[in-house]
Amino acid sequence: MRSVAQITQLLDELNTRPASELEDQDLDFKRWPPNMREAVELVVEMAVCMANGGSGTVVFGVDDKSVGRSQAILGVPPEAEINRLKKNVYDSTDPRLTPVFEALPVPEGTGRLLVMQVHGGLPPYTDTRGNAKIRVGKDCQPLTGTLRRQLSVDWGAEDYTAAQVPGEPSALLSAVALEELRAAARRENAPEELWRAADLDLLRALGVVRDGQLTRAAVLLAGSEEAIERHVPNFAWAHLRMRSDTEYTDPLRGRAALPVALTRLTERIMTDNPIDTVAQGMFHFEYRRYPEIALREALMNALCHADFRLGGQTLVKQYPDRLEISNPGGFVGGISPDNVLHHPPVARNPLLVGALTRLRLINRSNLGMTRMFTALLVEGKEPPIIRQPGEAVVVTMLARPVSAPMRLWVAEEGDQGRALTVDQLLILQYLLRHGELDTATAARICQRNENEVRETLSEMERARGYLERGGTGRGTYWVLSAELHARLAEPEHFPRDRRLDWEVVKARVLSTLRRRALLGERGLRNAEVRAMTRLDREQAKRLLEELRADGHAVVAGRGRAAIWSYAGEIEPDAHAHE
Repeated sequence: MRSVAQITQLLDELNTRPASELEDQDLDFKRWPPNMREAVELVVEMAVCMANGGSGTVVFGVDDKSVGRSQAILGVPPEAEINRLKKNVYDSTDPRLTPVFEALPVPEGTGRLLVMQVHGGLPPYTDTRGNAKIRVGKDCQPLTGTLRRQLSVDWGAEDYTAAQVPGEPSALLSAVALEELRAAARRENAPEELWRAADLDLLRALGVVRDGQLTRAAVLLAGSEEAIERHVPNFAWAHLRMRSDTEYTDPLRGRAALPVALTRLTERIMTDNPIDTVAQGMFHFEYRRYPEIALREALMNALCHADFRLGGQTLVKQYPDRLEISNPGGFVGGISPDNVLHHPPVARNPLLVGALTRLRLINRSNLGMTRMFTALLVEGKEPPIIRQPGEAVVVTMLARPVSAPMRLWVAEEGDQGRALTVDQLLILQYLLRHGELDTATAARICQRNENEVRETLSEMERARGYLERGGTGRGTYWVLSAELHARLAEPEHFPRDRRLDWEVVKARVLSTLRRRALLGERGLRNAEVRAMTRLDREQAKRLLEELRADGHAVVAGRGRAAIWSYAGEIEPDAHAHE
């Protein structure tokens, strides 16, 4: 949720963009309806929507389509009393909701906005007529049967793997699966009394035997292929060696239990996982293109967080230049590709995940995702690409050789007591490949808010000397220090001195805008500015915003279609037709 102070800061951004661009999973702006009946209905609807989405903030009195504070901030009339609205929401929701309302004084419109803070509990919530919506991204969508079912999974009310299965427990088990389970537990230093226990005692200790019957979690961990096919029919996995996006060879498909799947898939990947050698003094260290830690974490996530109610399989596609690991079932509990790195852990299959945690095969504190990112970044490789296409999650790792300078430098920093965090590694990798970044970009790649990432950037600049700062205010940016760039950069990395002088670039763009205005031609798009300056998208955007702030440029349109034009007086120019 957003505090009133944060909302106040965001309101200034309405001068340059509409409120709809500021909205997020936990934030919405709404125009106040013309009469109280419609207003109360809207407030109740938004309270239910945000509560079902976890929690959130709604700012009433803002037109989310308009640009400019005076046009966007219309306000809320004085007859909209906070205590009455709170009672309306309480009386009109089931289970009862008691949001917190705060008045936010503003100089525009009626002079005040209303900020509603909604704290979610255990959804689903509806109004007293049974209607409900749920926050999904920036939208409030109808809470359909499918979404209601997903909510019950997200909040632990339903665990597919906890259901008991009929049959004599020992007859459902696989000796191979149990041996693989014990071997994996030994490798991860699980308690010896756990993996030395007899078969059923081991499963009881893991909590996957209930009332003398195996659960689906037990079958997934130690069941025979016949038992899996009968009781978890949608569990399957495959490995394909891809020649192209449509052709593959040598497929491996299976239904064996989860620990067997982990071993066989890992072995298949490792047979085509080249080794890079890095010399350090008298020693030579070997590094795989796909680090084993990153592979294990990605495979375990795909196998244990799959939605076993859906048709589909955990699928590994190994291309010449990349590895894709996917599983059926999208993210749950508010996790998304944009926050997965630091979001508190949420399990789709709590009983299965709990058993794997006791075996130390996964970490309940969400360290697995951090380990996956870190294993790639410390070797100078790009972080994994995580997508959610429909009801699936896909993790892609690019086949890149190890960067010897990065690997050695990270080791030296660790030896000096300066171990790098995953956020610091993400920032360093971005700067090596792009030259510079601003706060907004750093927040996006680190999946942090801007206040958090400013602290990280400040430490990297002042305390560690990794970065140098340029620009001021909203135009602030960071680059690698000259010394560190010289130490880490390789031929494929961004040349640190390639960046053109900022004022020279501004003058060039301003001259072009003026010349086009004189000739009656349209202005420039961001892409055209990038082409003529070699800046990236964010740098070009910052340059154009500076020209606007200086009164030299105006913009029409939004996004990629936005056209930037000259804003000053047009005087004849002897060079205009050159």
